[in-house]
Amino acid sequence: MIEEKTLPYICHVFVCTNDRHGERKSCADGNSSSVLSLLKDAIAEQGWKGRVRVSQSGCLGLCMKGPNVLLYPQKIWFSSVAESDVPDIMKKIELIVAE
Repeated sequence: MIEEKTLPYICHVFVCTNDRHGERKSCADGNSSSVLSLLKDAIAEQGWKGRVRVSQSGCLGLCMKGPNVLLYPQKIWFSSVAESDVPDIMKKIELIVAE
């Protein structure tokens, strides 16, 4: 039987890692898997595991603006994300955690 529950995380970070293998632009073209790894490491370093979850996702629908990162349920969307943007994303997550 299905169970309905509330989200167990303050923030769930989705990083699109969709790869179209060069057929069309995709988030993987922008090294999104590295962004995912850096965010996971940064969340762990802050001690936020269990409160903030970082997950890879499939296509979020805005491939031409990728890599894309979504903070849920805050409805915050980052596009054209590079590894160098991870500190800025972490600052935003820190504000969410502090609420």
